[in-house]
Parts: sequence; C-alpha cells; structure tokens
Amino acid sequence: MTLTTIDPTPALVVIDLQKGLLTGAEPALTAVVEPATRLVAAFRRHGLPVVLVNVAGRAPGRTEGARPGSAVPSSPRWADLIDELDVRPTDHLITKRRRSAFHDTGLDTLLRDLGVTQIVLTGVSTSAGVESTARSASDHGYHVVLATDAMADREEADHRHSVERVFPKLGETATTSEVVAMVEATR
Repeated sequence: MTLTTIDPTPALVVIDLQKGLLTGAEPALTAVVEPATRLVAAFRRHGLPVVLVNVAGRAPGRTEGARPGSAVPSSPRWADLIDELDVRPTDHLITKRRRSAFHDTGLDTLLRDLGVTQIVLTGVSTSAGVESTARSASDHGYHVVLATDAMADREEADHRHSVERVFPKLGETATTSEVVAMVEATR
C-alpha cells in the first residue's frame, strides 16, 4: 500500500545507521545515508520526533556460536551512530540488543509519551532490524510507513522480499521524497 497520510504526530525511527555496520560497507548499504539524512532533516525542521536506534551486541543466551547475520561489536566505537546523522539534543536515542527496536528498549513507552501514532522507518538491514521493528510497530498499533529507498540489506533479494512481500502487510510504503513532501504539506 502506498502512503496515504501523515498523522498529526509521526516519528522518524532510524535503524542501525552506525559506524560498525556502515564503515567500509558495500555501496548498497551506504546509499541509504543520504535519503535517511533528508528524512531526519525534514522531521527536525518541523519539530517532529527523531529516534536514532543502534545495536550493541546481542541478546543474552547461548553464546557458544554466533548466529548467521548477527551483529557482534568488533571495536569500542562500533555502536556509534554515523556522523552524517548529526545527533542533536532533541533526538531520542535507543540502544537495542535484538533485531526489533521495540524489544526491551522502552521505545513504545517513549513514543506513546510523545503522542506518536505513526512511525516512518529507515535504516539497515531491511530484512532484519527494519522488518523486525516494522512488525513490532504494527503489533503495537502504530501506523507504519516504510521509506523503501532509505533502507538496504546486504542481499538485494532479501531487501526485495521485505519490500515487496512483507511490508505491504505491515503498513504503507513510500520513497523519501514522497514522505518529505507529505510532511512538508501537512505542517
């Protein structure tokens, strides 16, 4: 489903745009930085909540072997958000240890306290952190918007599967330009 409206109180949720995942990453991943920062700028310009999420480690439990595709910090600055996000005091920072930004983080409480009813998602990886967060957001009753050109996956087939098969069941999809235009038109 394509984007139909921007709620009175939307929030932008940026997933895992951090140094450990993007420094030296393939162009498919780093290409999301520019559209994601355009979304951040638009939301900030209109005083709308910006939530910057990073991943630091993984959930506790079995540790004898890493799961395929699991994020494991390799340096002290691995979880630092990329400089291009230009973190501001008004931004809300969430650190997660699982795929979804909602699981054990307080994100739902934060959004409800801010009166948010709609979230716009961007980030990496489409089929992991973004999709898991979208599923949780839908389960929590948020109006979910997925900025599909502002997200990427290491595997193009995984990205396409999420965008074409999963996201239409969870919310609305749009390009960065469409989201920005609608935010601008409603403010």
